[in-house]
Amino acid sequence: MHLTPDRFEELVADALDDIPEGLGALMENVAVLIVDDPPEPGLLGRYDGIPLTERGDYGGYGNLPMPDRIEVYRRPLLAMCRTEAEVVEQVQITVIHEVAHHFGIDDERLDELGWA
Repeated sequence: MHLTPDRFEELVADALDDIPEGLGALMENVAVLIVDDPPEPGLLGRYDGIPLTERGDYGGYGNLPMPDRIEVYRRPLLAMCRTEAEVVEQVQITVIHEVAHHFGIDDERLDELGWA
């Protein structure tokens, strides 16, 4: 499947926009990046940071840690899909999965919910 990088970015933005407003407003200090290739085979996305459920007080202005990162891996997602509709679905699943990690939901629970 081939999509331009700009179109893929739109799909990721759409997936983020689909997160319920109340939940999206709780996302704190997290950057969402599109990366062509994962650091290891088999990944579609990755959350790197401290889940909100494990964070303490940041200690006020000037002590904020670097933002958490959600990476969405473009090439593996495109390689597993045959149509743009499949890409839309897989991007949404990947974004929701990684955002869930930001909120402290682990892979076991995501699997139970059908988002693994």
